[in-house]
Amino acid sequence: MASFGVKPRRSVLYLPGSNARALEKARELPVDAVILDLEDAVAPEAKETARQLVAEAVRSGGFGHRELVVRVNGLDTTWGLADVLAMARIGADAVLFPKIQSPDDVRAAVAALDRAGAPGSLPVWIMAETPRCILDIEAIAGASHRLGCIVAGTSDLTRELRARHTASRDSVYTALSLIVLAARAHGLDVLDGVHLDLNDADGFAFTCEQGRNMGFDGKTLIHPKQIDAANRAFSPTEMELALARKVAITWQDARAAGKGICVVENRLIEKLHVEEFERLLALDEAIARRGTKPAAAA
Repeated sequence: MASFGVKPRRSVLYLPGSNARALEKARELPVDAVILDLEDAVAPEAKETARQLVAEAVRSGGFGHRELVVRVNGLDTTWGLADVLAMARIGADAVLFPKIQSPDDVRAAVAALDRAGAPGSLPVWIMAETPRCILDIEAIAGASHRLGCIVAGTSDLTRELRARHTASRDSVYTALSLIVLAARAHGLDVLDGVHLDLNDADGFAFTCEQGRNMGFDGKTLIHPKQIDAANRAFSPTEMELALARKVAITWQDARAAGKGICVVENRLIEKLHVEEFERLLALDEAIARRGTKPAAAA
């Protein structure tokens, strides 16, 4: 099997940095990652308090396998540079920058972290949430080797487009597709936007399935009640895994016989297909190690 550094990011929960109770509860949630938010979820008068609470939470640890990502305020705001300075060396797994408009914005984010003394290995994540960003997303995705993940900001994007929120998400479907294309072209992970109606379980399940079909690695969430559905939607199904295991065995036999193709369940399999099946198996193993494998991912 090929070597994959797979990191499950099926469920990524936004948490207001000013809510100490939510930060504590996150240590027990079956979520793959949390975004400790200093931006939209925090009122101006609570920005400094949130900064302190987030720094204390990350330093104290106890989050287990959960990735800790801090979303700072934009560098063009009153709080952005202070956020970066406070978050650069606390041990977060990544720093998420909002309102990215251009490749220069990505490079400015990296430079700000460097000036703040962040480790050179600290990944940068970015929000894709404006029309200008979407129109330049390919160049943005390739702007820095420090860029690790693109997060779709569908709420802000819909507002800036003056579009309507629709069940089918037809108003942002093109933008979402472009984000995925750019991420994959540059080897980045990519996360789908949030679903705002907490009582719309069917609609949430639909957008998860739609996002998975489009190629997203996972979904950003606004409430813990959405975690289980996201984990199910973005985990490999038992049917996918059964086929992947069969492909792995058949491909090994084909290679031993000097063949560059094989047939599994009437499907012609080449190396490019094998790599994707191997990735699914590696993802399943990573999920199993975390103990968050859905009971009915079939």
